[in-house]
Amino acid sequence: MLTVSEVGLQFGKRILFDEVNLKFTRGNCYGIIGANGAGKSTFMKILSGDIDPNRGSVSLEPGNRMAVLKQNHFEFEGFDVLNTVMMGHKEMYAIAEEKNAIYMNPDATEAEGMRAAELENKYGEMGGWTAESDAAELLSNLGVSEDLHYKLMKELSGPQRVKVLLAQALYGAPDLLMLDEPTNDLDAETVTWLADFLADYKNTVIVISHDRYFLDMICTHIVDIDFNRIRQFTGNYTFWYESSKLMASQMANKNKKTEQKRKEMMEFIQRFSANASKSKQATSRKKALDKLNLDEIQPSSRKYPFIHFQPERDPGDQILRVENLSKRDQNGDILFGKVTFTLNKGEKIALISRDSSAITAFYQILSGNEEPDSGIIEWGQTITQAYLPNENEHFFTGQEEEDLINWLRKYSENKDEQFIRSFLGRMLFSGEEVYKKSSVLSGGEKVRCMLSKVMLSHPNFVLLDEPTNHLDLESITALNNAMKDFKGNMIFTSHDHEIMQTAGNRIVEITPNGIIDQLMSFDDYIRSDKVKEMRNKLYGKVTA
Repeated sequence: MLTVSEVGLQFGKRILFDEVNLKFTRGNCYGIIGANGAGKSTFMKILSGDIDPNRGSVSLEPGNRMAVLKQNHFEFEGFDVLNTVMMGHKEMYAIAEEKNAIYMNPDATEAEGMRAAELENKYGEMGGWTAESDAAELLSNLGVSEDLHYKLMKELSGPQRVKVLLAQALYGAPDLLMLDEPTNDLDAETVTWLADFLADYKNTVIVISHDRYFLDMICTHIVDIDFNRIRQFTGNYTFWYESSKLMASQMANKNKKTEQKRKEMMEFIQRFSANASKSKQATSRKKALDKLNLDEIQPSSRKYPFIHFQPERDPGDQILRVENLSKRDQNGDILFGKVTFTLNKGEKIALISRDSSAITAFYQILSGNEEPDSGIIEWGQTITQAYLPNENEHFFTGQEEEDLINWLRKYSENKDEQFIRSFLGRMLFSGEEVYKKSSVLSGGEKVRCMLSKVMLSHPNFVLLDEPTNHLDLESITALNNAMKDFKGNMIFTSHDHEIMQTAGNRIVEITPNGIIDQLMSFDDYIRSDKVKEMRNKLYGKVTA
C-alpha cells in the first residue's frame, strides 16, 4: 500500500494541489488524469520520491518494492538488453553482481566464499535462477525479438528502447508499478498485450496515459487533478467522463428534484456496471462500482474544444479511386507498392502501416503535395478535401508577428474579427489569448489551430495524419466525437486506439508489396489470425 498524507505542492504563489490524502491499494490500477499543466507527472514524481512536496508525506508499506518506467532512453546505452531488463529488480541484480564478483576473484577468502553461498540462497529465493528466461519472455511478449536480446541498448531504435525500458519496469512483478505514458511508441498489438497484462496484475499500478482505450482496459480507479485538488473516483476513464457529464447536466438543471437526480445516477451506474461485467478485465471494476457512493461523483471543470466537421456540399457517388500506387524513399527503398482500392460513400478508412514514413508519404501524395513514383489517383468531381498533416511547423514559422486572429483569418471566408474571435473561443483560445503570436504556440495549441483551419474549409473528405499528437484527453475526446459524427468520407491514422476502433469502418494497411483491405473493426483486425498471415507475406521480400 502507498499512502499520501496531507501532501501539498506550490511554485511561488501558484498552488498546484493541496491537502491530498489518498491510498493506493494492492490489486487496483489507478489512472492519473488532469488537464495539461495540472501536474500529473509532477504528482507521480512525488509518489516515486523523485521530488519532495512542500508539505505532507508519502509512505510505501515496508518490504514493498517500487518500479518506475524510466523516461531517459539513453541511461543504459553501455548495457546489453537482457541485463538492462534484469536491472529492474535492483536488489536481485546487485546480489548477482556481488556473488559473481566473488566467483571471478581467484584470491577470494573463505569468508567471501561463505558470503557467496548466502547470496546464492537469497538469489534463488528471489527467483534468480529463472531471471534471464523471465526477462527474455517479457521482451518477446513486448515484441523485442531474440536476436536483439544480447545487443547493446545504444544499437536499438527509439521504439525498441521504449519496449526494453517497459520490460525493465514490469520485471519481477514489483509491488508498486508506476508508468508515465507507457504506450508511447508502442504498436497496437503491444498495447493490447500490455493492457491484458496490467488488467490481470495482482499488485498496485499507477499510470498516466492519454490513451483512453488503455485507461478503460486497465483502470479500477481514476485519480483526477482538478480545482487544485486531487480526488480519487471508482471506475475507469469512460465511467468518470460519462458520470461527470451527467452530474454537470444535473447541476445545471436546478429544477430537478434530488430523488430524480439520484435515480438517474443509479440507473447510469447499473448500466455501466452491467456492460463492464462482460469484459474479463472489468471484474474488479464491477465490484467497485457495486459499492460506489454517489457522493464520490463530481462534475469536472474541464473544458472541451468544439470540433465539428460540417461539409459545404454532399459528396456524389464517385469518391476516390487509387490504382497501383507506389513510392520509394530518398534511398530508393520502397515505402509502399501495388496500392489499389476504391473508396465508397460513407466509408471512413483507418490507415495503418509498420512504417510511419510510408503513412506520411501516402498522405502527402493524396493531398497533392508530392507525386507518386507510379499509379493513379482519381478524386470525384464533388469532393472537397482537407488535410491535417503530422508535421505542421511550416504553417507557423516565419510569421513571428502574426497573432492568432490574423493567422486564422487567412483560412476563413468570413474575415470579420468577431467571427474569428468567436471561433477561436470555441477552440479554447479566449480573452487575450487570441493576440498570442502563432510562432510561440505549444504543440497542442498548434494542432487546435490546424483543426480550426480544417473546419473552416468545410470539406466533405478529411485526411488526418496522427491528429491527436500533442492533444490532451479533452481535445482527443472532442476530436473523436467529431470524427464519429462526420457525414463525409475520411482517411485517418492515429496512435489513439479508441479513435481507430470507433471512428472508422474499414481498415487499409499499406505495405511494400500491396495492401490488406478489410471491412472490420480495428480490434478484430489486430486479433485476426488471417490478417497476421497476410501481413507476414506482404512484409516479406519486396517484389514491387
